[in-house]
Amino acid sequence: MLPEKTTERLSQYRRLLQNLSDEGKEYIFSHEIALMLHLTPVQVRRDIMLIGYNGSQRKGYIIHDLIQKLSQVLDSEQCQNAAVFGVGNLGKAITSYFNGKGHNINIVAAFDSDPQKTDRIISGVWCYDIKQIKEIVSENNISLAILTLPPQYAQDITDKLVYAGIRGILNFTSVPLRVSPDVYVENYDMVTSLEKLAYYVKEINR
Repeated sequence: MLPEKTTERLSQYRRLLQNLSDEGKEYIFSHEIALMLHLTPVQVRRDIMLIGYNGSQRKGYIIHDLIQKLSQVLDSEQCQNAAVFGVGNLGKAITSYFNGKGHNINIVAAFDSDPQKTDRIISGVWCYDIKQIKEIVSENNISLAILTLPPQYAQDITDKLVYAGIRGILNFTSVPLRVSPDVYVENYDMVTSLEKLAYYVKEINR
């Protein structure tokens, strides 16, 4: 299993390389990747060597081949299904943006407790009542959950998700979730990120 930070960088490499490939670029050197992602060339080379890929001194990495290698490492053999829990503005935005753009990941369902949102299609997926978690997760083989609901409901819903068989949770709430060791949680705290950004802007302007 790769370290978390390495996995994050590999994902960044793939997105960057895909954009460059779409622009018609065929080869790239480690120092070019490093410059565009604010990393060091040594770090880039180490990461790429770790997945068993090597470039040439004359041309660097073949972009198409490196994308394929990264996909072999990052993606599952079978497509993984995800669901969004909480269909407010953030939940709808994530579903609309992400669907069709993920690598081997499909958002196949949404859940909410508001009867005005359930039993209808929202942002391209069917929205179910939150009470149907276990049934729908099982029927649709959902293994990933995206939490965009109010913080006060986060732990209760997480408990239900784990019981239903969810093993990966992307947490957009501000609540640190308690889960068993066999469940992986990725926290995305927008408030902390914005405050961090504001702090560094303040320091730059001093």
